[in-house]
Amino acid sequence: MSEGELGRKWDRCLANSVVKLGVGLAIGAVLSATIFKRRIWPVAFGSGVGLGNAYANCQHDFRSPLLLHGHMVKEQ
Repeated sequence: MSEGELGRKWDRCLANSVVKLGVGLAIGAVLSATIFKRRIWPVAFGSGVGLGNAYANCQHDFRSPLLLHGHMVKEQ
């Protein structure tokens, strides 16, 4: 794996982690405020789910080889 590709994967992984953590935190906060009488566990649970999902995506991204997508052109 080239250094540039590794850097792009790390950038994608960190950006994905921040987004998923934020979404999980926001959903947990909304559920905590509306349904669960301002308890802290929905916020922690949402954050954990977001980080777990981001970790799984990063792990899959780093284990997969470099995939090059191309177009098939039929010869006539």
